[in-house]
Amino acid sequence: MQHLVGGYRGLSLIVDLNWDRLFYLAAVGGALFAAAFVASL
Repeated sequence: MQHLVGGYRGLSLIVDLNWDRLFYLAAVGGALFAAAFVASL
């Protein structure tokens, strides 16, 4: 049971790190898209 809880905690940490990275990539992509839109005006 202890091992199962530790594995779940590790998996949750990985998901949190990947979510943070995904959010960062989305923010950078959004900024690039906004810059391209403003430059095309």
